[in-house]
Amino acid sequence: MSEESSPEHRSRPSRAWLLILIGVVAGVAGERLVVPSKSEVDHTTPATPAAPFTKVGDRIVVPETSLLRTLLGVEPAGVKDVARELVLPAMVEADPARTVNVMPSVTGQIIDLMVQLGGRVTKGQQLAIIDSSDLAQALSDEEKARSALKLTKQTLDRLMVLEKTSAIAVKDREQAQSDYAQAVSELDRADARLRAIGAPLDAKANTRLLSVKSPIAGSVIALQVAPGAYVNDPTAAMMTIANLDVVWVTANVPEKDVSFVYPGQTVKVAVTSYPNRAFDGKVLFVSDVIEPDTRRNKVRIEFKNPDKALKPNMFATVTFVAPPVTRITVPNSALLMTNDRTSVFVEVENWAFERREVEIAYQEGTATAIRSGLSPGDRVVVKGAVRLND
Repeated sequence: MSEESSPEHRSRPSRAWLLILIGVVAGVAGERLVVPSKSEVDHTTPATPAAPFTKVGDRIVVPETSLLRTLLGVEPAGVKDVARELVLPAMVEADPARTVNVMPSVTGQIIDLMVQLGGRVTKGQQLAIIDSSDLAQALSDEEKARSALKLTKQTLDRLMVLEKTSAIAVKDREQAQSDYAQAVSELDRADARLRAIGAPLDAKANTRLLSVKSPIAGSVIALQVAPGAYVNDPTAAMMTIANLDVVWVTANVPEKDVSFVYPGQTVKVAVTSYPNRAFDGKVLFVSDVIEPDTRRNKVRIEFKNPDKALKPNMFATVTFVAPPVTRITVPNSALLMTNDRTSVFVEVENWAFERREVEIAYQEGTATAIRSGLSPGDRVVVKGAVRLND
């Protein structure tokens, strides 16, 4: 076997390549390996953005570089003459001073009823007939009193004649005079009872039937009885009659608008039943009391109603018109509400603002009328004001 073909000879090239590879690795390992520190790995912290505005005392200053300038809108407060109208729902009511509750003067049974709900009656018209034992007793008492008066008068006259002849004692004549005075008083009491009941003093035909008559001319707006019913409570109304020649239109004004209405104020009333008819009137009465449940104030307008066009319980719409007044106005977007206070931002210098509290007169549409807190020409933030609200 030759030297070239021996196993030892065949392995020499592999060893040479191995030595070369070891040399390369050793060279690489000899270089310094640089590992970045943690601070070099961390990203750089971004710079803090500039504040949109700064505060200098009570003022808020928006710098020239602030993007807030592009988000704010500033306009001068407007001034205009405003003739405000307040439109409220209302209801037609009968005038209480022209309304009467008809109550029975005696107890008994209603045997006839001559009226119906909504009907018209005249003064003295017969409304109903009551069969009453109370009336019979009252008439009987009156008849007894009249008879006793007649008897005592005859006795007194006779004794007066006898006294002149000294045939009787003075005390007998005095007793007769006392009896006569008592009889007069008893008859007066019985007659007064009949007048209170409403019965004629000379009733002879039927002493149990009482005719109930209307005390005023008007319309029956409430009816609580029917033929055959018994009336046992003299304090309970049988019916209600109202004179509707004059009626009230009553509106409930919200508490915040109470200062807007006053007696004598001109109003316009419209009802859906007469769309082409307008009713002009004046405020008659403004209540001194706010309703605790609704927080509203009752306002009444009086109307002449000769044709009975306005009927009780009819719905209406009342328009209150106030004289024109000069008001400072701003858009609703300028207002900032904080608890129970309202404020706006006013530009006091170029891009310098101050908060100012205002008192609202009223709001109408997209504008608000200011009662106090602003002057004509004040420049107010009307857009983006909430961005200044810190």
